[in-house]
Amino acid sequence: MYHKAYAIIETLAPLHVGASAGEETGNLNLIFRDQFTQTGMVPGSSIRGRFRADMRAQPDLDEANWYGHEAVSGQTDGGTTEAKVKFEYASLVWLPVFCPGQPVVWVTCPRLLKRYKQISKIEAEVPDPYTASPSLRGRNVGNNQTVLFFNLGFLEIEHKVDLSPWIPTGADLSAENLVVVADNDISMLHDMALYRQSRVSLEANQKKAKQGAFFDVEALPEGSVLVFPIALKEKGWQPFETLTEELYFGGLESIGFGRCRVTLAGEYFTKKAEQADRAEKEVAA
Repeated sequence: MYHKAYAIIETLAPLHVGASAGEETGNLNLIFRDQFTQTGMVPGSSIRGRFRADMRAQPDLDEANWYGHEAVSGQTDGGTTEAKVKFEYASLVWLPVFCPGQPVVWVTCPRLLKRYKQISKIEAEVPDPYTASPSLRGRNVGNNQTVLFFNLGFLEIEHKVDLSPWIPTGADLSAENLVVVADNDISMLHDMALYRQSRVSLEANQKKAKQGAFFDVEALPEGSVLVFPIALKEKGWQPFETLTEELYFGGLESIGFGRCRVTLAGEYFTKKAEQADRAEKEVAA
């Protein structure tokens, strides 16, 4: 039986997890995407590697105990061990999108919210497409109708519901800026929202671009919110001292990509926090 938990990732800088940076002509360094919604995601292997690397740097913690160890020379079975912590991929919950002449809004779709609900076990009903909070600051076009203007056209809000239950733990979001769109719209809005940067490789001895060395990179924008589930075979896993920590994911950290705030949540960590509070009160008494 596994102990269940999950974590929320909020990007504090553009996040690129995908094709590695290179100097190939015309190389657009694409991010990994979910196969159904075509929205950005972080593979479980990338998450595991980040947590493992950080625990390896702490001498008082045994990273091989929690994440398994590599093959041992001379042992017939290779000596490998199974990890006690399992990570699944991180999918988007909310994605910031620029609206000309209006505040930035965070969009999602029912399919992404269904996965978040399954992971977080919240009781709220998944909103219908084209739902926003009653306080959404959109453009009023009469007859109590509100529309949002994106670069590719207008989006009419058909339902108004309080979306605050869908703000994940640790995420710095306001309910009045949340919008749920249809599953078949999220991919287009996602591509419109991505952070893109053109890069160039210079000659070693002069400030001059190498021939054919222009290439582009795309990333999830700052303010994106993702969720991933965690399964634990044993109790005791605590990757950092508090439940919230800043970590770097993906590549291109040296040019300002990948900084994220990670918040651990779920029943496993709730119980640990309650036990710690009880122990602190007993000591104080």
